[in-house]
Amino acid sequence: MKSRVIGTVLFGLGVLALVFAGGLAFVVAPTAKQLPYDMAMTQSVAEAPNARFMQIKDGKATVESGDLRSTITVQVDPDKTAKLDGDLDGNALVWVGGQQVQRTDNAELVQAYSTSLAVDRKTGAAQTWADQWLDTGGQREAVTYEGQVYKFPFGTTKDGEYKIFDRDTLKASPAQFVKAVEIQGLETYEFTQTIQNETQQLPADRVALLLGQLIPGATTGRVNYSNTRTVWVEPATGQYIRVQEQQKKQLVSDDGRQVDILDATFVYTDDTVTKSVESARSNRQLLNTASLWGPIGLGVLGLVLAVAGGILLTRGGARTAPGTLPAQWTGGGRHAAKDAKNDETAEV
Repeated sequence: MKSRVIGTVLFGLGVLALVFAGGLAFVVAPTAKQLPYDMAMTQSVAEAPNARFMQIKDGKATVESGDLRSTITVQVDPDKTAKLDGDLDGNALVWVGGQQVQRTDNAELVQAYSTSLAVDRKTGAAQTWADQWLDTGGQREAVTYEGQVYKFPFGTTKDGEYKIFDRDTLKASPAQFVKAVEIQGLETYEFTQTIQNETQQLPADRVALLLGQLIPGATTGRVNYSNTRTVWVEPATGQYIRVQEQQKKQLVSDDGRQVDILDATFVYTDDTVTKSVESARSNRQLLNTASLWGPIGLGVLGLVLAVAGGILLTRGGARTAPGTLPAQWTGGGRHAAKDAKNDETAEV
């Protein structure tokens, strides 16, 4: 009896473990491969030493030299996310992002922007959303985001086709896989996006103001923009581990004159890289536990318990059978006496 009870318990626990293994693999794992609604604010800092840049102070534009620091923050807008409907409901988050570029010598602000956009929870790619906006000069303006903005998809691959949105050209262009690179013991995929002599999208009145101050006599022109953007992505999570941007901008008048207004190489600081590695490693471990090791471990445990329970149940039943009396001998004393009398009669 005792072995049958133990066998039943073990078999039940085994089945339960198998159910949990399936739950991890088919319910928890897909959920883990999505951006959480309570995602903590992220902050990345990049520095550009010996940069040449344009600075506007009191309405006057000048070209300066020095070290720059860029700080980008991204966080979830829970109120806007809760109001998403249609295909976006449950599948997207609303992010509020922003950047400040400051001089390191006096902390003066050189450039800033803020923005709001909807991103897919699995791919991290920008989604079509009517309320997205971008503010680069004190006024929110409509913008159409596309491609990757602040991260790559969960499960980034070497041969995947990815486009990164560029805020200066207001469009997304391809990022090509270069090679796998190990950063602080973490494997990353290096992707490079090259933007060459594109026109920065600026209001005409702003371009005219810059021309009037930096190229006297010029009335029409444009800002040429080039950028070699390199991102090192942790493939399982799609997180940026390291980012480098080699940016150049020239203010060019229609008569051919030009002035360099930006020549800077921004690179993530060591502290930002270290924090990115720690975060990605932790998130990757969570993904592996939910999608691989957890289901495997529970599956193996479930099978072992179920088999052990089944064996105990079988052995318990086998031990009981030999000690069982035949049905005709299970009666009371009265029936036994009657059977004996019948036997005697039969002998006569």
